[in-house]
Amino acid sequence: MIKYQQLKMHPGYTMEDIREKIAQNLHIPPNSINDPEILRESIDARKKPQIFYILSVSFSCERENALLKKYGKKGEIALYEKKELKLPAISHAAVKDRPVVIGAGPAGLFCSYYLAKSGLRPVLLERGKCVEERISDVNAFWETGSFNTESNVQFGEGGAGAFSDGKLNTLNKDPFGYQAQILKLFIKMGAEPKIQYEQKPHLGTDQLISIVKNLRKEIIRLGGEVKFGAKVTDFLTEENVAEDKEEAKRKVKGVIINDEETLYTKHVVLAIGHSARDTFLMLERSGFDMEPKAFAVGYRVQHPQKNMDMIQYGEENLGKFPPAPYKLTAKAKNERSVYSFCMCPGGYVVNSSSEENALCINGMSYSDRGGENANSAIVVSVTPEDFEDKGPLGGMYFQRKLEKKAYEAGKGTIPLQRLEDFIKNRSSREEGMIKPCMKGRFSFANLRGILPRELEDAFLDGMEQFGRKIPVFCHEDTLLAGVEARTSSPVRIIRNEHFQALSVKGIYPCGEGAGYAGGITSAATDGLKVALALMEDSKTSLPEGESPAKDLGGNSGEFT
Repeated sequence: MIKYQQLKMHPGYTMEDIREKIAQNLHIPPNSINDPEILRESIDARKKPQIFYILSVSFSCERENALLKKYGKKGEIALYEKKELKLPAISHAAVKDRPVVIGAGPAGLFCSYYLAKSGLRPVLLERGKCVEERISDVNAFWETGSFNTESNVQFGEGGAGAFSDGKLNTLNKDPFGYQAQILKLFIKMGAEPKIQYEQKPHLGTDQLISIVKNLRKEIIRLGGEVKFGAKVTDFLTEENVAEDKEEAKRKVKGVIINDEETLYTKHVVLAIGHSARDTFLMLERSGFDMEPKAFAVGYRVQHPQKNMDMIQYGEENLGKFPPAPYKLTAKAKNERSVYSFCMCPGGYVVNSSSEENALCINGMSYSDRGGENANSAIVVSVTPEDFEDKGPLGGMYFQRKLEKKAYEAGKGTIPLQRLEDFIKNRSSREEGMIKPCMKGRFSFANLRGILPRELEDAFLDGMEQFGRKIPVFCHEDTLLAGVEARTSSPVRIIRNEHFQALSVKGIYPCGEGAGYAGGITSAATDGLKVALALMEDSKTSLPEGESPAKDLGGNSGEFT
């Protein structure tokens, strides 16, 4: 196959337009182009008002070698080969022990799916509720303040990502095709096919909810089991007698659910998410090898989406392209990194709290990104050196302190402030020209003092620099909300090259909460990698004479 690497197309293009354009550029008949497929789509807005989609397209034709010889040197086309993964299946008869997956966020759900697909019949444990019931609890919290500590924006089926912008882009390269498989599964569960090739694919909360439900049903259909309201409160372990001195001295033999039920297993996937603070405390008491890690904290800022569209596309192109995102980075005078995080075009600022008397926020949008405002977190980097507590959970305690201050500033609601008032260190009384787009009760307040002074200075310095890049960014009516403290997990649960915890054999720290991912796609990808590692360990522990049955995709070895 051939890949055409820089195909320029106007908005509203069709597959037939693509075929005609490639044929024109390569001087070949359109009907000689077979099976064209979009691999990548991005927007080139560098020369406004002339804005185009830039595509990378694969196709096959009879004269491939001649075309590569003629146009390959110019960089227009290149040889293309699809990457496919092979996943072994294990016969049910060979499975003596069902793996347990803790947490039904992206990492846990996707790990469970691939384990179920292989024949290992996993048991997926989720402390919160199924996504259908979770929606009711979250909406009740946003509308009335009625709060459920086990069913909220952080806890429940789908994880924190279910109530977010649903971004699927990742900064990681994908040489082995893991992320491509994740996107294919999203599509199989109901996502639009375009996520496979968009430069910055997203789903939106409304799509994510139905996708999560479909994925759960598929796990069950494949032989898995899903239990809600099942909080793992402890592990059962025993001595691990091994010849290898590097191996853990203990191995897992089961989990305890809700302090009363015991579930025996030799394999546990720990996909707990970045907000399972009580579980982090339990792991620390149990002697797990953990370390604090860097993350970032700051405030969410809101601007009218139409302003961002105008700046990005120009007036002539309004409505022709999706709501415009932005990405900003700066180095503050005090050497702190300041950057935009989780930018939500046409989105909402949401109350994403998970603890009593503490408040944290996040950004969310629906699939159409139809909200009036753009919002993003403008965050400042923090490292373990900033944490008062120097233990492995120092970052967690740091987050909790900020969130309690935010709760007090807003008297239990999201504290909101105009940028001009933040600069002058005075409480806001009402909004100006920018109307809040919020999910959750809010009140006008003074955000100063929530972050330590050094971080506040860096935040203001970054905002000033961003205002020079995007003139409306530092408008006096720009709305700030606080506090955004959970940009990633504050802790890393250390694992070895086989994806198992250093301290307990058979436990697989996985995803964002374990410190190995950042976002939906990377967490799901880590879930796939952990599933593959667990399958490999299951194969080596099969009784003599047993072996994996076949590749899931039959003769091709492909799985979808």
